[in-house]
Amino acid sequence: MTRSLHTPHSPSRAARLPLPGLLALATAGFITIMTEALPAGILPAMSGDLGVSEAAAGQTVTVYAIGSALAAVPLTAATMGWPRRRLLLTAVAGFAVANTITAISDDYLLTMAARFIAGVVAGLLWALLAGYARRMVAPAQRGKAMAIAMAGTPIALSIGVPVGTLLAGLVGWRATFGVMTLLSLLLIGWVLASVPCFAGESVDARVPLRRTVTLRGVPAVLLITLAFVLAHNILYTYVAPFLEPLGLAHRVDLMLLVFGAASLVSIGIVGVFIDRHLRPLIIASCALFALTALALGLLSGVPTAVFISAGAWGLAFGGAATLLQTASAEAAGAAGDLAQSLVVTCWNIGIAGGAIAGGLLLLGPGTAALPWAAFTLLVPALIVAASRNGLVDNSRRAR
Repeated sequence: MTRSLHTPHSPSRAARLPLPGLLALATAGFITIMTEALPAGILPAMSGDLGVSEAAAGQTVTVYAIGSALAAVPLTAATMGWPRRRLLLTAVAGFAVANTITAISDDYLLTMAARFIAGVVAGLLWALLAGYARRMVAPAQRGKAMAIAMAGTPIALSIGVPVGTLLAGLVGWRATFGVMTLLSLLLIGWVLASVPCFAGESVDARVPLRRTVTLRGVPAVLLITLAFVLAHNILYTYVAPFLEPLGLAHRVDLMLLVFGAASLVSIGIVGVFIDRHLRPLIIASCALFALTALALGLLSGVPTAVFISAGAWGLAFGGAATLLQTASAEAAGAAGDLAQSLVVTCWNIGIAGGAIAGGLLLLGPGTAALPWAAFTLLVPALIVAASRNGLVDNSRRAR
């Protein structure tokens, strides 16, 4: 069992969520997503300064995802015995170093190396966050705690990246990465002040990876994660090319704004209901996303339907990371952190695979095939989520 180095909450305080600590975890997630996605909005300036094509500069996002996918499982397994706060601080410091190098580097290969390092620490951080949030609260509050801790993702995507892109236009892309370094340094102090320290696991308490993969509910979560994120990135990565033949190329920003706003609403909904309705929420998320993809395939010629679909898509996606990581933690129990690393790996494979698959579809049948490909992936995800022997249902556990 994991032994706490922090004094447990007294019964009188157990009902109050430790918001400062949970918001610090959310900020760590915000930094992770911002560091990953920021290059997408500044490719022309970044490629010009580094002396490479925009396509080459775009690989700074790819190498980040590769770093996360490769490192999440082995690094999580190797650091199971580390005190949790030390590991969290190490990951945040890794972002400070990687973003500093990115901000000052004039060499493309050095920049790529820094981006790979950032991806590595991101894989470690994502595997750590969910378990950390759950340990900070009473069992009946674990879902709400995770919803808060994971809120940094939709906030970064819907607000952070557009603001970061605007800031880069005003002060330069290098200064924007410098701001990310400053935020990381501030977060280190915040973590020290408000996040409790928990011990790592002793060697005899650790669950082997091969056993973790076979725990009831874990394979279902991994399959749903892979299919869901693949479908999302097939559409999200190529949303601009998808809208162009529809005469909506000039409304990409509006569609993403609708998607982002709905994602924030989704986080709120998930936070309220996750502790008692985890499995129904995952089923609803998969079903809503599948219907969205179907609508985009059938009604893409109707602008109003496209924007309504964007809102439904955001509602389906915004709370997905929280739902899937909670389901993984519920299923894995003592092997929670290792199971989270598997979810992180599937998530990043989905990011990279979605970009590749969508690109191949663009070269082949064209943009009209994108929603149908997403729909095809989401049907088996929905079937697995609804299966009686699939996900672990936490509705009877909540108190």
